[in-house]
Amino acid sequence: MTSDNISGKVVVVTGASSGLGAAAARALAARGAVVVLGARRVDRLEALVAELTAAGGRASARATDVTDAAQVRALVEAAVEAHGRLDVIVNNAGLMPQSPLERLRVDEWDRMVDVNIKGVLYGIAAALPHMTRQRSGHVVNVSSVAGHKIRAGGAVYAATKHAVRVIAEGLRQEVKAYGIRTTIISPGVVDTELPQSASEPDVAATLRKMYDDLAIPPDAFARALLFALEQPDDVDVNEILFRPTRQEF
Repeated sequence: MTSDNISGKVVVVTGASSGLGAAAARALAARGAVVVLGARRVDRLEALVAELTAAGGRASARATDVTDAAQVRALVEAAVEAHGRLDVIVNNAGLMPQSPLERLRVDEWDRMVDVNIKGVLYGIAAALPHMTRQRSGHVVNVSSVAGHKIRAGGAVYAATKHAVRVIAEGLRQEVKAYGIRTTIISPGVVDTELPQSASEPDVAATLRKMYDDLAIPPDAFARALLFALEQPDDVDVNEILFRPTRQEF
């Protein structure tokens, strides 16, 4: 089934080389969207584009590090130049090197702020000029259950994901005059590469066990995304929080 509110839309997805971003790209392409994918791992992006186009989808990709505002802007500009407009941006790129604060992993704190917060801001900055000019568009920002709850060992990650929700809510209020919709999607434990970014061995082991026990496929995220996008233009699904049924936190 093809939804009239997804088919033909031009959608930029960051962090598209694996996990949530790749699942979103597959689901969107299957529903007739034109997907423009950004990530740092070009080999994976190219393989995904080849897969999607072989299946009849419309897809392209560009190497993109979301910590570089110029690269994010170039990704969006490439989409607009190729297709004439930008309908959706999915600010998905993120990482999760959790550790207790007392271990002073300042380098990892900086990296999370750069990717999880600044990367979202750079995506918004790249997309807004086009969407305000069109007087339409949809900005999807990926937060987390950690954007709603905090637990020991995850303070900085949770702070970045709380920030995503704060920024997205401010954006929602500001763009009403332009007919732009905004959605925050906050996943729980989903099978992605996020746990692999933990450098502390004990934290990594705990995360691996939790993901082994609880993780649901990234298709769950893709379905939530499609639900938000396929609504009529006068319906703005502002926030979706979902978890594995068995996840307590």
